[in-house]
Amino acid sequence: FNINGLDLDKKDAVIVETERGEQYGIVKTSVINIDQTLLQNEVKNVLRKATKEDEKQNDTNIKDSIKALEDCERIKDELGLDMKILSASFTFDRKQLLFNFLADDRVDFRELAKRLAAIYRTRIELRQIGVRDETKLIGGIGICGRPLCCHTYLSDFAPVSIKMAKEQNLSLNPSKISGVCGRLMCCLKNEEEAYEYLNAKLPHINEDVKTIDGYNGIVQSVSVLKQLVKVIITKDNDEKEVREYHVDDLKFEKSASRTSVSPGQALPDEELDENALKELEQMEKGDIEDMTEEEEQNKKYKNNHY
Repeated sequence: FNINGLDLDKKDAVIVETERGEQYGIVKTSVINIDQTLLQNEVKNVLRKATKEDEKQNDTNIKDSIKALEDCERIKDELGLDMKILSASFTFDRKQLLFNFLADDRVDFRELAKRLAAIYRTRIELRQIGVRDETKLIGGIGICGRPLCCHTYLSDFAPVSIKMAKEQNLSLNPSKISGVCGRLMCCLKNEEEAYEYLNAKLPHINEDVKTIDGYNGIVQSVSVLKQLVKVIITKDNDEKEVREYHVDDLKFEKSASRTSVSPGQALPDEELDENALKELEQMEKGDIEDMTEEEEQNKKYKNNHY
């Protein structure tokens, strides 16, 4: 947010301008200077520091949001709608009441929205979100032992693919590379560019190479971060030996795009179960479908209000 000439410190309560209207918030960082040409979206303003009356209004909004969630659950059950209501929230100025819900299929929520609008006399928005958004909303602890990235700092989700796990030589066991949401872990994206760059300099496993000491060999394994390659060489007496070389000490045919693990190939220490691969592909497909659904919801934003 643009501080708008205000003197702000961490933990200050403020009223800010958002796409949904005025919102109450808490300052989380010190003021930082950013070149506006580097920003992808328009930066909204901090309108003012929150007063005691604003804080009371925010407390009232939170209490009313809890009641609105209960009313929505009750009406949803009366209408027999197959959906899971996750949250309800008023904008600070109470001009809009937003409900997030989860559903396997599209839901005709028009009657639900009309009945809620009759009770609260404000604009109602019902937004269908995906399982990643649900996890972002609720939060939790990842397999790394830290709070979930999506709940703590990620503002947007990026598409994650099985190829990213293969690039990083990770186990293709779904339980090891899927997050709490049941989708591929967001953190697979964090080091993808670095691994793409490093893998582009390495040969494939089972590829023919020539070593700096004059031997022809076959690549047994690679260490991506260390840029080391284990090669099976054949000596003059036909005796085979495994030696480790730095990639700069090998000659091989380099291509524009290389990965250390070919599609469908198991890692050296495990067998790739066919059902596991199908499960990973389903995760990837579900991730794409969730994002496509979210884009369609944003396009129909105005039609979701009553």
